[in-house]
Amino acid sequence: MTDGHAGVENSHGPVALIVGPGDRFLSGVSYYTALLAAALTEHGPLAVMLLRELCPRAFYPGRARVGSTEGVLPLPAVPVFNGLDWFWGVSAIRAFRFWRRTRPRVVILQWWTCTVLHSYLALAWLSKRAGARVVIEFHELQDVGEAKVPLMSRYTRAGMQVLLRRVDAVVVHSEFDRCELEAAYPRIAQLPIQVIPHGPYGHHGRDSIETPMVRRKISATQTNTSTSNPLRVLIFGVVRPYKGHAELVCAIRLLVSSGLDIHVSVVGEVWQGYREPLTELQKFLPADRLTIVDRYVSDDEVSEVFAASDLVVLPYRRSSASGPLHIAMSCGLPVVTTSVGGLVDAAAGYSGAVLVPPGDPDALAEGIRNALPLVGEIHADPHSWGRSATRYAALLQRIDANWGDTHSTVHSRSGRVGAPGVSV
Repeated sequence: MTDGHAGVENSHGPVALIVGPGDRFLSGVSYYTALLAAALTEHGPLAVMLLRELCPRAFYPGRARVGSTEGVLPLPAVPVFNGLDWFWGVSAIRAFRFWRRTRPRVVILQWWTCTVLHSYLALAWLSKRAGARVVIEFHELQDVGEAKVPLMSRYTRAGMQVLLRRVDAVVVHSEFDRCELEAAYPRIAQLPIQVIPHGPYGHHGRDSIETPMVRRKISATQTNTSTSNPLRVLIFGVVRPYKGHAELVCAIRLLVSSGLDIHVSVVGEVWQGYREPLTELQKFLPADRLTIVDRYVSDDEVSEVFAASDLVVLPYRRSSASGPLHIAMSCGLPVVTTSVGGLVDAAAGYSGAVLVPPGDPDALAEGIRNALPLVGEIHADPHSWGRSATRYAALLQRIDANWGDTHSTVHSRSGRVGAPGVSV
């Protein structure tokens, strides 16, 4: 972009600025930021500020892939600053210049880790001084790993109390998240809180898959024979204890011993050396019934992995939200997941969902059996970015952000998913 970005505001109305993680330390929240931006361009002028270096790479468990994913985000054709680093330096000066050119009327902060807290405090202070509204969207209260570090937990709690004094509204993805936040930060109850469901991960869904998804019916009485086609079970995502891989191992053992023919695919990076569940699976599953992909997988690979699966299993012990769940629903696949956190709300209305209690391998095995009649059907994703964006626009009107359809009759419709952003 050029220094004349103020002309965008004059031509099309006040700008909303979305701040979230970029493609260098890629995560599900990175994709969410890009897809939300694309959806909100249908309501008003938008700009995006990406956080580039989230923390010292040496402290990041997925440091081996940092920087290898640049350019993958489906950003819309809006002004994009990529990006602001945790140590600030020159990046902070450039971020301020971008903010000054944009002059946002509302700033939307994506929250998921305390590594961005100091930057968000500065952006919120700057925004309030300029008369802009500030919205914070919680993807989780705090990262699971960070929550185990006492100093980081105390730092987050103290800093969040300060940040919330400068926030005009809060967005969460489920009623569970609302209750968790109000318990942790009673001040939130005094703010407008809007539950906005997570939109679909359509860039991994049926429309993005070049190879047609193979839909097969699976018999509940199918036995393990050399001629049968196994039930293709996928567990996707980083291999961490809270993801429930250990419970899945026990459930698969039960199903295999009962005679069900199963092929298990475990796709995702092993986090901090947690390989025990993978080792256990290798002990009783033959090599032709187990696939382990212990690395980051690209977008194209993700789509193909889901296309080649019959059933997705997500046995979380705890979770506020789940990217793999939304990918599975976008693909129309049946999914067995635990009834924890925000997953109950996320799966509501999805005909392919089977919910089971967490930490119970017997219930998980039974849930997989109960899901067999759902295999082979294409299930409709109940979520829509259009509906999510409409709720967001309504919230911004509610807090008098002076942004969007009611203040701008002409604005860019080029914010389609997959269009390149205009970077600084």
